[in-house]
Amino acid sequence: MRRVTSLLLAVALSMVLMVSLAAPAGANHSWGGYHWARTANPFTLRLGDNVTSTWDPILATTSSDWSRSTVLDTTIVAGSVTNPKNCKATLGRVEVCNAKYGYNGWLGIAQIWLQSGSTHIVQGVVKLNDSYFNTSTYNSTAWRNLVSCQEVAHTFGLDHQDENFDNPNLGTCMDYTNDPSTNQHPNQHDYDELVTIYNHLDSSTTIGQATTSSPGRSHESVSSTRTSDGYTVITWTWHA
Repeated sequence: MRRVTSLLLAVALSMVLMVSLAAPAGANHSWGGYHWARTANPFTLRLGDNVTSTWDPILATTSSDWSRSTVLDTTIVAGSVTNPKNCKATLGRVEVCNAKYGYNGWLGIAQIWLQSGSTHIVQGVVKLNDSYFNTSTYNSTAWRNLVSCQEVAHTFGLDHQDENFDNPNLGTCMDYTNDPSTNQHPNQHDYDELVTIYNHLDSSTTIGQATTSSPGRSHESVSSTRTSDGYTVITWTWHA
């Protein structure tokens, strides 16, 4: 897929304990075991709408697609971001923003912060880069659906199913491709993986908590930093 995905993870607060659900065979694209802590399934994750009218139907499709999961629902709520260019995170939810972030080699960035010392997600951010989506190459419903679908899914703890651009499309937005036509939505393997990721219950929840030139074929890299306020930030960038 000719775009960049950047995932930022960090560490904050909350905790975990679990129960079990049947895990389907073949599901194997969890990203590091990262997940939201919650005390029941299905749980509802809020997606803050900080996007323009062009992106509103795309975000609605993304939310509807992922809400078909048996373990999670998403609901779109008013965004709390005052400046989409910065797209500041809000604890307990995912803020989704679009802006002209520049010709920097990425179409989408997803960021998740982790509870200190655990794999629990406490907040997330998705940024959609209009510098590229306003060009003829990427200004299509197919490209927008693919990027929005994948970036939001990373904030659930989902990884990619395939990272080879030359392989046939798998029919999922979690597949790298140069042709988004058939990779705009999740497939059953994605829903199965979500069941695997969320096959336990926790003793507390991190959901709803309140406490801060066109790109060519790409690849991803991961880097990690430690912030002064105790966050571990892992940045996953899809490079042009």
